Amino acid sequence: MRKGNIKQLVGWKEWFELPCLGLPAIKGKIDTGAKTSSLHAFNIESFYLEDVEYVRFDIHPLQKNKRLAQHCVARVVDHRMVSDSGGKKEKRIVIKSDLRIGKHKVRIELTLANRDSMAFRMLLGREAVKQGKMLVDVSKAFVQGTKKKGEILKLYNTTKPCHL
Repeated sequence: MRKGNIKQLVGWKEWFELPCLGLPAIKGKIDTGAKTSSLHAFNIESFYLEDVEYVRFDIHPLQKNKRLAQHCVARVVDHRMVSDSGGKKEKRIVIKSDLRIGKHKVRIELTLANRDSMAFRMLLGREAVKQGKMLVDVSKAFVQGTKKKGEILKLYNTTKPCHL
């Protein structure tokens, strides 16, 4: 975690890691127009363990790659009405996860939505940007580093989700 008011410079798109979900690399777009961050999910199913709500879902973490699928489980922290990119309101499940970007880590909220038709599997909203003390340079991409396809696939072959 960063100390004080030092801002972390990020570009308009970056590679993120969501270690608690077993996602070592997911390309996301910084969207300061969105309040809450959003994560691609399908086969979304909530369930209860000892009166605590959880959700299991699948994700194709890499755009244009339907062969790679990860199964994720997370505790539900809320159900929220959210406006999608077309302005239509829908109720979404909200979870929390650690987010790593570069060498920095922050705990953020994510809504789950099917983003198959979108260019990015994840949107990082302004609440997470603020919480992570990020400064967005919209003229740059991958300020925190880029990843090669082989490196990403190797990460997915060796990563296991942590327990929530």
